[in-house]
Order: sequence, then structure tokens, then C-alpha cells
Amino acid sequence: SVEMFSEIDKLRLQMQLSVQTADWEPTEEETSPREVLERIESIILGIVTSLSKDEAPVLVLPNRSSWANVSFDGSVGLQMTSENSVISIRSNCSSSVTKFAQTVKILSVIYRLVQSNSFATKRDIYYNNTQLFGSQKSVDSIVDDISCLLKVPRRALHVLATSKGLISGDLCYMEEDGTRIECNSSQAVAVSSNIGGIRNIVSSAKFVLIVEKDATFQRLLDDGFCTKLSPCIIITGKGVPDVNSRLMVRKLWDTLHIPIFALVDADPHGIEIMCIYKYGSVAMSFEAHSLTVPSVMWLGLLPSDLQRLRVPQDVLLPLTRRDECKLASLLKRPYLTRQPEWRREMELIQQTKVKAEIQSLSAIAPDFLTNIYLPNKLRYKGWV
Repeated sequence: SVEMFSEIDKLRLQMQLSVQTADWEPTEEETSPREVLERIESIILGIVTSLSKDEAPVLVLPNRSSWANVSFDGSVGLQMTSENSVISIRSNCSSSVTKFAQTVKILSVIYRLVQSNSFATKRDIYYNNTQLFGSQKSVDSIVDDISCLLKVPRRALHVLATSKGLISGDLCYMEEDGTRIECNSSQAVAVSSNIGGIRNIVSSAKFVLIVEKDATFQRLLDDGFCTKLSPCIIITGKGVPDVNSRLMVRKLWDTLHIPIFALVDADPHGIEIMCIYKYGSVAMSFEAHSLTVPSVMWLGLLPSDLQRLRVPQDVLLPLTRRDECKLASLLKRPYLTRQPEWRREMELIQQTKVKAEIQSLSAIAPDFLTNIYLPNKLRYKGWV
């Protein structure tokens, strides 16, 4: 309805103004293949030079799990700004020699991909030498290490990752290979594994709704959420989002300049997932400019909603020790100084010592989420 979307339309205008005035960083397209090749050559030259001096080669990588390398910028989120903490991968150390060999091998694969202007998935790289890599997880981590080391987005390495996310709603676009993708309100399509190659995005959506869980996403589809509140787009990363799901949300924000809302569980885990979309993660802070969407707003499920809506006590869950630790960690994050309302909601969890899943709303009425809760949230600006 017109009434329902009036406030969302105002937000959309604000988004457009902020995009016009923002001081954007260089895009991944500005990292030329030649630059990538030269950076790899420089690393290999360093290895060869060490060997010529009869020294054991060492690869020095920024520590992607250290807060010492990360700063917070309200317009970007968590971003890597230094290399105060590093990890040395030594070729003459039993604990790191395998990773040294794996890293050099993947560098050689990437070099060939960039040189030939071809692409491969992380899975392809793993099967290139399963005995050396041992697991897919090792490949995934090293590819991100190399992206950080070379200071280029992963797409510039010509390495793609299989997506786990789903998207639906008022959206159609063209894949890099010319395939036309048409999302609709009754079914979902997999998030592309090549977000950088997407073009010709067409949508009349008023907003994007990030949904934490696949089960809730499917429920919204089954209940015709996009039809009832159309036009809109819904997307899920099925829990902790993969890079492609985050890239897709950022792509939609950059292209459509519309509000982005998050629907997550009222618990520390759900809040952290929302923070990853909005502010990024320490591990991927080197690629913050293409992954974060600082305008993400928390639509629900708010801890204060549990009291306001009188959600039955028997569907609320007690906080575990792990939840309490996660919550304490979140409350120390630098970005909460800019989100006093978020802090108050999180402190409410601390005080009540209970959490709730989105599905708990069905205890009020089976169709409460799609027919009452979300429409009213959007109509009366129930986000923080």
C-alpha cells in the first residue's frame, strides 16, 4: 500500500543522496590483470632470490584474524588498515611447510587463470591436487590469504566460489555469460557465483530483506510475502553468509539505492550475522569496500518485540554460556558506539537472559510473521 511504503520511499531517497555524495574506493575492475600478474611475479621473485642465497623462503601474510590490523569506519565498517600482526609461513618449518607448498601451488594456478583470462572455482583448485591440499577448507582459506596478500578482490584472482545463498522477488539481471536470470515471488534462485559479472539489473523493488535462515526464507516464499508486499527482494545466506551472498547484497545496494532490512533471530548468533552484512568481519576486512552495507537496518526479531508482543514464555529459550560469551564480545565491538539502539536491544537480552527464534512468532498465530508482524514493522517504521 501507499501508506506502507511512504517511509521506505523516504529512506530510498536518502540512500540515493548518500551514494551520490560518498567518497568511493577504487573498484575491482581497476585492478588490471597485468597488476595481478606483476604482484604474483614479485612474490615468486622473492622466493627465488632467497633460494639463490641458500636461504629458506618465507611468505609473510597479514593476520586476517587479528583485531590489531583492523579499524572501524562508520561509512565502510571493519577494514584492514595495517599489518601490525602478521603470520610467517616458513618453508623450513615442519608446522608450516605444507601450507607454504599449498600457497605457492595456488599462486601458480591463479597466475595461469589470470594470464589466460579464464576462471575456476575453489572446488576446481582443490581437485587439482587433493593430496597436497588435504581439504577444501585449506584451499578456501589460502585463496582468501592470497587475495589479502596481493591486495586485490578475489574476483581479480579469477577464482569463484560456489554460492549457498538464495534470492527471490522483483529482480532480473544478466550473468556474465549472457544467461538471463529472472527471480519471481514464488520461487528462489541460487545467488550467482560470479557477482562481479552481473549486469543489466532491473527491479522495481522498494526494499531488500536479508533473512537469516533458509527455513524462514522458505516460509516467506510459501506465504507469498513478495506478492503481499511487492515489489521487494528477499535474500538468505542460510546462516553465516558466504562471500557471494554479501557481494550480492552490496551489488543490489550500489545499483538500486534502496533500503536494506535484516530479519534475524533475537539472539547473539543472529545479531552477529546481521553485523557481518552491515559492518563486515575481521577475516574479510581487507575487502570491506565490496562486502559491507553500512545502511542495513534491524527490522526484527527485536528482543524488545518479545515483551511488546507478549510472546509466550514457553517458546523462549534460556541463554547458554556460549550465548553469553558471544553477547559480551559483540557489546565490545567498536561499531556499537554508533548504534545505541542496537546496544539497548542487546543489553535487554543480557538482562532477561532469554533468546528467541523468528519461528517463535508462530506461537501467537501461524501467519503472524507474514500477515501482521512484517507489514506493521514496515508501515510503522519498526526498525532500528
